Amino acid sequence: MPDDELTERSTPLSRPLLVVVIGLPVLLAVAVAAAGLFLGTGGRGDSSAAASSSPAADRSGPLPLVPVPAPSAGSQDCVKLAGALPAKLVSGGATLTRRELAAPAPVGATAWGDASHDPVVLRCGLDKPSELTQTSNLREINGVKWLEVDGDGAATWYVLDRPVYVALTVPADAGTGPLQDISTTIAATLPAKQ
Repeated sequence: MPDDELTERSTPLSRPLLVVVIGLPVLLAVAVAAAGLFLGTGGRGDSSAAASSSPAADRSGPLPLVPVPAPSAGSQDCVKLAGALPAKLVSGGATLTRRELAAPAPVGATAWGDASHDPVVLRCGLDKPSELTQTSNLREINGVKWLEVDGDGAATWYVLDRPVYVALTVPADAGTGPLQDISTTIAATLPAKQ
């Protein structure tokens, strides 16, 4: 049999087999990688909110918070603010009480929430937010200047005009209640920078 006839006869059978032999392992590798990404993050995808709050799957137990750099968290200003924070916040029409933080709890952190709502998390003494530029759009709420940084399902608001940087991370459905209440507390507790 000539070589040309052998090639023509084997090519139609070899090509589909070759596609299966190469394609199946590639497809399997992609499926395993996708499953690992999805299952490895609890099905939530990559969420790296600016204040790094991490809503726990069990919303009734102590709230674990990811540690973030907060060099001034133990400062007198943060201690003073922590003592003045309200025991309850109204968020999206619901009244949220203070949540216990899982050990080791970050210094300068406070959270409010319940079993039905994502937490509202305040952190005091943070580094200057990297998102702050000379052209940043700032908002003033009850006499306090804030910078909003949108995240995945939440926004983090940074206080910019006080002796320490304070961040408040609120769920997207929280409404304006937490910002208003915390702004009032900050205005009454920490002096504005000139």
